[in-house]
Amino acid sequence: MRTPLKLGAYALGLAAVFTAAFGIGHVAGPVAAPAAHTSTDHDPAADPAHQPAGGHDQHQARTTAALPAGLQVTQDGYRLEPLSTTLSTTGPAPFRFRITGPGGGPVTAYTTSHDKDLHLIVVRRDLAGFQHVHPQRDADGTWSIPLTVGAPGQYRVFADFQPAGHPRGLTLGVDVPAPGDYQPRALPAPLRTTTVDGYTVTVDGDLIPGTSSKLTLTVSRDGTPVTDLQPYLGAYGHLVALRDGDLAYLHVHPDGAPGDGHTRPGPQITFYAEVPTAGAYRLYLDFQHNGTVRTAEFTAVAGTLTAAAPTATTTAPSPAPTATGHGEPGHTHS
Repeated sequence: MRTPLKLGAYALGLAAVFTAAFGIGHVAGPVAAPAAHTSTDHDPAADPAHQPAGGHDQHQARTTAALPAGLQVTQDGYRLEPLSTTLSTTGPAPFRFRITGPGGGPVTAYTTSHDKDLHLIVVRRDLAGFQHVHPQRDADGTWSIPLTVGAPGQYRVFADFQPAGHPRGLTLGVDVPAPGDYQPRALPAPLRTTTVDGYTVTVDGDLIPGTSSKLTLTVSRDGTPVTDLQPYLGAYGHLVALRDGDLAYLHVHPDGAPGDGHTRPGPQITFYAEVPTAGAYRLYLDFQHNGTVRTAEFTAVAGTLTAAAPTATTTAPSPAPTATGHGEPGHTHS
């Protein structure tokens, strides 16, 4: 059954439902820097008790095939290894990491995807503070980029890439803290329209669990449709979708490409999103106009959620989400 993006009704209790379900990410309080990196998210090697008699390799193949992207620190022998143990909230500080391959050495050859060898997504566990950036790689395979996050908390860092010779792209994720007093933000209410830097973006289409869902996003400015969007990452827009609670990273594919003879530069940008389960999702649309990349954000609900048990106090639905643009002329996320 096709279910629309819900308005306010499901906004209450979304954070509580998914925090209870997944048990992560929405607890306020101080966040300290770790003594060492200890993330073993969905890494079968970290839990021998869950390895069947058939061996680790067979178990890992079955496990990774069933998991959405971004929930693992390792897949197909490739591993995301952060060399920086914290993120800075006070100013740009180098964030360094590497991708190691099946032989244990750093990966130095990649297949370009969406105009880049690697896309780095950084977002806090409450889905606030989204950044989509493109680090530089040294000859030894070490990636680095000056990075600042807006507030303390536990952040999920995703590396989206395709090693040269590998048949498909991979998305690996790891948690990295920004030390300080973490004050989580409630998930904004699901709405079909948001604004960023004077641009209005409207989404049409429904997320349907278990299938590919068509989403059309329309961009306007001061009431006038924007018909001269500029190509960004090989398309007129780039969409990232993350599932609330565990931050599963969803593959979203644009429809058409600049210069293909039929895809127009706005005002509409069409994507196909594959959501594996019912739940709340946060959508982040990057689009470029007049030389600047901006990000519009939405909350969407797929399927039917079970409402949280009533409590003695309730809160009003969150206001319409207002995205913050990157605001840098010529910004290319690099």
